[in-house]
Amino acid sequence: MNIALAQLNYRIGDFEQNVARIIAGIHKAKEAGSDLVVFAELSVCGYPPRDFLEFDDFIEKCYKGVLRIAEECTDIAAIIGSPSVNPAEKGKPLYNTAYFLADGRVQSLVHKTLLPNYDVFDEYRYFEPNRLPYDVVEYRGRRIALTICEDLWNIGDDPLYVRNPMDELIRLNPDLLINIAASPFHYGQAADRFDVLRRNAITYGIPVFYVNHVGGQTELLFDGGSMVINAGGDLVSCLKRFQEDFSVFDTEALNPGPFQDPEDRSVISLIYDGLVMGIRDYFHKMGFSKAILGLSGGIDSAVTLVLAAEALGKDNVKAVLLPSEFSSDHSIKDAKDLAVNLQVEYEIIPIDESFRAIGHSLEPLFRGQPFNLTEENLQARIRAVILMALSNKFGYILLNTSNKSEAAVGYGTLYGDMCGGLSVLGDVYKTQVYELAGYINSGREVIPRNSIIKPPSAELRPGQKDSDSLPEYDILDKILYQYIEKRKGPKELLEEGFEEATVKLVLRLVNTSEYKRYQTPPILRVSPKAFGMGRRMPIVGKYLS
Repeated sequence: MNIALAQLNYRIGDFEQNVARIIAGIHKAKEAGSDLVVFAELSVCGYPPRDFLEFDDFIEKCYKGVLRIAEECTDIAAIIGSPSVNPAEKGKPLYNTAYFLADGRVQSLVHKTLLPNYDVFDEYRYFEPNRLPYDVVEYRGRRIALTICEDLWNIGDDPLYVRNPMDELIRLNPDLLINIAASPFHYGQAADRFDVLRRNAITYGIPVFYVNHVGGQTELLFDGGSMVINAGGDLVSCLKRFQEDFSVFDTEALNPGPFQDPEDRSVISLIYDGLVMGIRDYFHKMGFSKAILGLSGGIDSAVTLVLAAEALGKDNVKAVLLPSEFSSDHSIKDAKDLAVNLQVEYEIIPIDESFRAIGHSLEPLFRGQPFNLTEENLQARIRAVILMALSNKFGYILLNTSNKSEAAVGYGTLYGDMCGGLSVLGDVYKTQVYELAGYINSGREVIPRNSIIKPPSAELRPGQKDSDSLPEYDILDKILYQYIEKRKGPKELLEEGFEEATVKLVLRLVNTSEYKRYQTPPILRVSPKAFGMGRRMPIVGKYLS
């Protein structure tokens, strides 16, 4: 049997486009001599559809899409993902379903059993887990074990789950295993996926065909990486990362290809490609075309500008330099040099006059008060007002340039430098931003060297440096990673060897800044634990504060 894997970029709720792309994939597979073509989990509606699933009209459009696709399945079969209605009076109203289509109609349904309900996932909100007896799909003399994403992730031992799908399916003597998935990217995910799929292939002694989504869906980035593993656990082939791809495999010739390590690329190169894809898809799927950002001469805005120019094209990005009386000459020069290197249009709009005007208005109330954080934040908010005015007037979307370290400890101004329609680096620690800059400059100097080597500063008062109020970033980021990604509390952090005073300071800053993070733009997720939908902390909680 020849099986085609179609790794496509879907748009949530765009049934016309999604169905058309699936049908085009069916025709392509047919022309390539395939017997079966496989698409990803919830491919008809896109993933994750979230509360769209609560609309009857949305579910009806899903089913009409399924029937339209089935009509194209003559002389070829297809596996697609879509919601289906739970006919029972009890339980959730829907199943997360894999449809097997052949001979112009729906032949069988397979429902997902192990519904994820952690981090960015919330499938128990909408779907009923499968409680029906399992069966294999038989087609052209082959017995296919058809599963959906987490049904292979070896979480059947969790007491929350009462069934292990593969333990039941293997008793039906399948010839091969197909898994359709919606597995979002983080920088360690590919190795985890490969281990899970390989373990299933070896444990059950059958080849595994795996198809994943690719593309950005607001915060979530899907990196593709669909693959085939033979019954011996050898990787036959892995489809491209961060790109649509298509490939056909003969089940009688699943020989290992040249050795491929699914995680053979550096973490920083993966983050770079993921962020570029995330920006591009966010803009294209929202119908936006042009981006604007404030370019300070620092490393964060520099890296953001490079990513935006790569994603959208240099002609669709505008940089605005907004110097104040505290901005250094070299910062202005560094920002101009970067814009010239990228051939990106830029403007210089000093904020001194606006700052003085507002200061004059407030002078009767502020008389006798010292210059402090109020005046620093005022500068950031003036810059945001100017950037948003340009955004409104000319149709730009403002990109936020704050990094994860800053977002974690509240080192940003609400309605100032925290503004934007999309946070590009909000899941990238400061030390990783430096690595991204090094990666960008690996071929030639794109980002001026001075932007990389100078001490980080917001330049909101004379001689200001980030280290005046924060630990050095190499220490700060290690503590943040252990606390946020690894969920280690203060006792465990002290056991790791961090100084008690530093741990207390950092954790207090993180926990008292939660209200700020509730008001940030969507953050492109590249880590196992990003701020936003995957990290749900109370604003007024006292724990560790």
